[in-house]
Amino acid sequence: MSAANASNAALPISAREIIPEKGVLVAARRDLALAMRSRGELVQALAFFVICVSLFPLAIGPESALLKRIAPGVVWVCALLAVLLTLPRLFQSDYQDGTLEQCLLSPYPLPAICLGKMLSHWLTSGLPLAVLSPVLGLQFGLGGSELMVMVVGLLLGTPVLTAIGAIGAALVLGVRSGGMLLGLLVLPLYIPVLIFGAGAVEAVLAGVDPTANLYLLAALFLMALVATPYATSAALKIALD
Repeated sequence: MSAANASNAALPISAREIIPEKGVLVAARRDLALAMRSRGELVQALAFFVICVSLFPLAIGPESALLKRIAPGVVWVCALLAVLLTLPRLFQSDYQDGTLEQCLLSPYPLPAICLGKMLSHWLTSGLPLAVLSPVLGLQFGLGGSELMVMVVGLLLGTPVLTAIGAIGAALVLGVRSGGMLLGLLVLPLYIPVLIFGAGAVEAVLAGVDPTANLYLLAALFLMALVATPYATSAALKIALD
């Protein structure tokens, strides 16, 4: 056995496996497994999104011009609210059963664990919303180009909603009426995502290039990807102190 192999073999397993990227995968895989065991919560958020969007065409009637005009805002607001409904499950159960304290003692960096939990949350909430949005957009008479831009915008914007919401969910841990406080904290921060996401579809409807709005959503996505795991981990440490 070479000296390098002997040195690696002598290291404890936990020390050899401290890789931030692996911490992301471990946390995401665990949360996905837990989410699959409680599919009812996932279905509730999707059902809320579908029902809320579908109510508007029923209430307004078959006025195609008006339906097209309100479609971007309706879909984005309903998607925003559906994501907001799912935010408490990001950390609440782990906080109650003591898992978060164990995360602080984990060999993996806490920001990596937070990023993994955000990834799992997006895969079970934001991604299904983006997949369902073209079907719901047909109710408003949107065409292929408008639906495509809507899906791209949701794929870029919903991760930002999850990332911002994760900070708020961490800050309100253990607080009474935390759900109401969470909404008050994150809804103002969701406004830029809402404006750029709905604005991209409105640009297509107006015959304007939507890439500026999509680029801004992509910039928000990259900033959230880099900054929010560290902000969330700091908020969790405050909540657990």
